[in-house]
Amino acid sequence: QVQLVESGGGLVQPGGSLKLSCTVSESISIYTMLWFRQPPGKEREWVASITSSLKTTYADSVKGRFTISRDNAKNMVYLQMDSLKPEDTAVYYCSRSSRYWGQGTQVNVTL
Repeated sequence: QVQLVESGGGLVQPGGSLKLSCTVSESISIYTMLWFRQPPGKEREWVASITSSLKTTYADSVKGRFTISRDNAKNMVYLQMDSLKPEDTAVYYCSRSSRYWGQGTQVNVTL
């Protein structure tokens, strides 16, 4: 069973930055990796994807502020989040091909 563990969440002020990490128990090299988030009281939503060929795509709400990256040698995926806004507050989840999921890490953007 593939296991994913997110880390790096926390409390940050608006305009600040956080970098989330996702450690995967098996090789990720051939898979598309994704980040999702679930704001309080809302449905889970897709945030960003990175393919095995390093093509990246982003939700409009985070484009230009978030950057997804991967390190296949370490089986890790990252989400650099800059210029954070209160509406970015959510539990952030890492996923391998939308089939395997981590437990999530909480991000709170508030004064």
